[in-house]
Amino acid sequence: MNSTAQDEKIAKLSFASVYPHYINKVERKGRTKAELLEVIEWLTGYNEADLQVHIDQKSSFGEFFDQASLNPNAHLIKGVICGYRVEEIENPLSQKVRYLDKLVDELAKGKKMEKILRKA
Repeated sequence: MNSTAQDEKIAKLSFASVYPHYINKVERKGRTKAELLEVIEWLTGYNEADLQVHIDQKSSFGEFFDQASLNPNAHLIKGVICGYRVEEIENPLSQKVRYLDKLVDELAKGKKMEKILRKA
């Protein structure tokens, strides 16, 4: 699949369809939904009520990130997720989705919160 098709697929994917997978992933590894919410809030500025609105509205990732206040330190998220180096992803939306994937992955792998929630 070329990157444009992949970017379009990501943009249309609903956050509500992926969120339960995030919860399962972190809980299987002994982390909590509260920790997941903290990570999502750090990245997007959304609290639990804001997230619930996006889930209820079945917001696409495009809509989800259009309305988010991306953390100014998000650019400090580096590394590989799903075979892509996040800091090299050119499509802004795809990069934000991969940032979220990377943070969820780090949480599931047991990384300390102070390392996940990057500071400049």
